[in-house]
Amino acid sequence: MITDQHMSTDSGPLSPGLLVERANHLVQMIVVPSLVQLVLRIALAVPFWRSGILKWDGFLRLNDTAVTLFSDEFMLHLPGGPYHFPAPTVMAFLSGSGEIMFPVLLVLGLGTRFAALGLLFMTLIVELTVPDGWPIHLTWAAMALGIMAYGPGHISLDHLICRARSPER
Repeated sequence: MITDQHMSTDSGPLSPGLLVERANHLVQMIVVPSLVQLVLRIALAVPFWRSGILKWDGFLRLNDTAVTLFSDEFMLHLPGGPYHFPAPTVMAFLSGSGEIMFPVLLVLGLGTRFAALGLLFMTLIVELTVPDGWPIHLTWAAMALGIMAYGPGHISLDHLICRARSPER
């Protein structure tokens, strides 16, 4: 009888399989997908926002440093290069605008997949500009791809808009 009890502990209340199952269930209750999607959106938005805010001196007024970076410092590392950015003032304006607009859209969860696509494209340009930064750029690309694949989640304006358009949801 004692041997039977020892043999049955694998399926009893203290079995490793049951403990793992309970731990997984607890983690799944804490880490709900909508919360993960919100944190992912914020995590991707922050570095771009911080970079973008430094490029402006006021509403639609680039600072001199932003233009200087694109005209003198930043180079595109393409085969046969590096090459200077074409139209550096335009590139600085587009970069600064994207670094402000896309993070705001991401945090609000409005046009989320579009905003993530924009930041993925910007990440590719940043990678061509600073090739040694690939570990962080890979992280940004992975976050953008995750947002594009799984959407903004329930904590977003996109979700509210979809629910308002489809009352049966």
